[in-house]
Amino acid sequence: MRAVVFAYHDIGCRCLSVLLAHRVEVALVVTHDDDPGETIWFDSVERLAVLHDLPVAKPADPNAEAFVARVRRAAPHFLFSFYYRQMLSPALLAIPVRGAFNMHGSLLPRYRGRVPVNWAVLHGERETGATLHYMVDKPDAGDIVAQQAVPILPEDTAGEVFGKVCVAAELALDRVLPALLAGTAPRLPQDLSRGSYFGRRRPEDGRIDWSQPAAVIHNLVRALAPPYPGAFSEVAGRTVRFLRALLQPGRRGRFARPALYCEAGRCYLECVDGALLRVLCLEVDGTMLSDETFRRTGDTPPVYLT
Repeated sequence: MRAVVFAYHDIGCRCLSVLLAHRVEVALVVTHDDDPGETIWFDSVERLAVLHDLPVAKPADPNAEAFVARVRRAAPHFLFSFYYRQMLSPALLAIPVRGAFNMHGSLLPRYRGRVPVNWAVLHGERETGATLHYMVDKPDAGDIVAQQAVPILPEDTAGEVFGKVCVAAELALDRVLPALLAGTAPRLPQDLSRGSYFGRRRPEDGRIDWSQPAAVIHNLVRALAPPYPGAFSEVAGRTVRFLRALLQPGRRGRFARPALYCEAGRCYLECVDGALLRVLCLEVDGTMLSDETFRRTGDTPPVYLT
């Protein structure tokens, strides 16, 4: 069986590796040039493809007529999209005789759309996963072929959850691929009324709203923790990014308003509901301050945040 693979990021690497392990003939790997303005913390699909002597293309527009013709000449049985960042046109999706498939980082139909792992953590979900599904004109809406769930623990960051979702994607594809190649894989239609679609997040969406309770702020910090841009606020005229925090169940603050302070060698964030977050790491105007720093700081008066 022959495939054309559109792929990027860690999930792209892991899923391409699964295809090669099952001896699928990969006629072409389509990927992206890295964005020079983006911190590249993930693996390279291009490097993996070159390692295996696979032809690589990086078109500016994969839906351009000339590139669609190139994919058509490859005569693939399958087309796969593994975290490729551009939408693929109906003309491309119609080429493979056995179907076009996408690996999405959620348990569809929930969290269709962009950055599903970050959105799931932001909303305090306790589970997410990966879904292999048929590609149709509407994003993330085709029949489900395979799913694998993973837990989201209360202190997990989005980066940590994304690592689990990478493994989930690998497991789901590896498990179903023999049946997919044999033409016997299941097809489960999605009920889109049971899910929702989420858009792209921008760095400015990480601004903290101090009118929100501690649990909501904690989820925002987890969802945007490194390698993502971070939850931030202006504190005493300085930009502060909150990079890691722990919710302190059962503990209450004493200032009756949002405040940041150090006490007994630890940094605390009191929220509007009186609940406390212990701040493990923050960045002030580009300078990183960690738990080790706070132990040397001593007690500080509160800096009020509203």
